[in-house]
Amino acid sequence: MFAAPNLLKVTIMKLNCVVVDDSSIQRMIIAKLVNNHPNLHLVGDFSNAIEAKNCMSVHTVDLIFLDIEMPVISGFDFLDGLKVKPQIIFITSKAEYALKAFDYDATDYLQKPIALDRFNASVKRAMDFHMLKQENREEEGEHIFIKSNLKKLKVYTNKIKWIEAYGDYVKVVTEEDSNLVLSTMKSFEKDLSKDKFIRVHKSYIINIDKVERFNSKFAEIGVTKIPLSRNKKEDLVKALAIA
Repeated sequence: MFAAPNLLKVTIMKLNCVVVDDSSIQRMIIAKLVNNHPNLHLVGDFSNAIEAKNCMSVHTVDLIFLDIEMPVISGFDFLDGLKVKPQIIFITSKAEYALKAFDYDATDYLQKPIALDRFNASVKRAMDFHMLKQENREEEGEHIFIKSNLKKLKVYTNKIKWIEAYGDYVKVVTEEDSNLVLSTMKSFEKDLSKDKFIRVHKSYIINIDKVERFNSKFAEIGVTKIPLSRNKKEDLVKALAIA
C-alpha cells in the first residue's frame, strides 16, 4: 500500500464584501457574481444604506459593491456617513456619476448591466490594492491617511507624538511636523490603535511610546507638558505598564 502524500493546505485570500442596491434583481445578480468568485466572501446584501451600515458596525468589510441612486440615502450620502471607508466599487446605470466617483477614491465604477469579464477585472483591481496595503503595512508599519490643506498625507502612527483639539480641527503632531485636520477628537481616535494611543484629556490623545515621564498633572513628551485629566492618570499608568 502506498502512503497518502501530505497535502499542503493553500489559504485563498478573500475580501469580505457587502452589496448595497435597492433593486432586488440587481442585488441577486451581484450577490451571485460575488458568491461565484474565489476571492470574495459575501457578508450580506442590503436594499438600503442603513441596513448596510448596521452590518458594518459588527462585521469587518473590505469591499462594498454600491449602487449610487437609492431612495432616502444615496450611495454618496452613505459614504459621507462612514468614519472608516472600505474599498468601493460603484454600480450604476448612468455614466454621468463617474467623475464624482473618483472624488471618493473609488476602486472602480461598473455600469449596469454588468459583464462578467468587467466584474472580474474590478475584483482583481481591488485584490491588488488590498495586497499592496498589506505589504505596505508589513514593510513600513501602521499608517493612516489624513487630509490637510486639501492634500492627502500618509502619516506613520509610530511617528505621531500627540493629537490636540484645535477648534473645529485636530492638530496631529509628529516627529517631523504638525498638520491641521478637519475632524473631531472622537472620530480621529477611532483610526488609532488602542494599544498605543490613549485619550488623557478632552483635548489630547498621546502616543504612549513617546511619553518620557509623567506625574499627577502632566505627561512629558520632549519639552511639551501634556495635561492629564484627573480620572485619566490611572489609565495611563496601566497603558505604560502593558507597553
